Amino acid sequence: MSERRADFGPDVEFALITFSDPKYLRAYRQRTGWDLPILTDADRAIYRMFDYGRGSVWRVYGWKVIRQYVMLLRSRSLGRMEKATEDTLQLGGNVVIAPDGSVQWVYRGAGPDDRPTVDELISQVQEARASAES
Repeated sequence: MSERRADFGPDVEFALITFSDPKYLRAYRQRTGWDLPILTDADRAIYRMFDYGRGSVWRVYGWKVIRQYVMLLRSRSLGRMEKATEDTLQLGGNVVIAPDGSVQWVYRGAGPDDRPTVDELISQVQEARASAES
């Protein structure tokens, strides 16, 4: 999306909201190149506000990933497993907020890879802009 940021217009601000522990955000920025604000929603109030649910184990992981974990467990390549600190089943989405602060559009992902296209997001931003001007 970063290569299409200008297509949204100069008046659009972006933010990534995560429930991850802030201590992991620096590594995330380095790994992904994300250079925009990252906000932490540790208690998931925003996730609840936009009614983002949790996915099923099958939808989030699927057969391919589960099979890889089983093979790693059999080969003992995982080493000592630590308790997970993240809710890997938490689903996310995208939100467009109009210039007046009202929620213009909410996209609720059905799985970890379910996101609207950049063109869909641009269209929703344009609609928010048009409704603010009228």
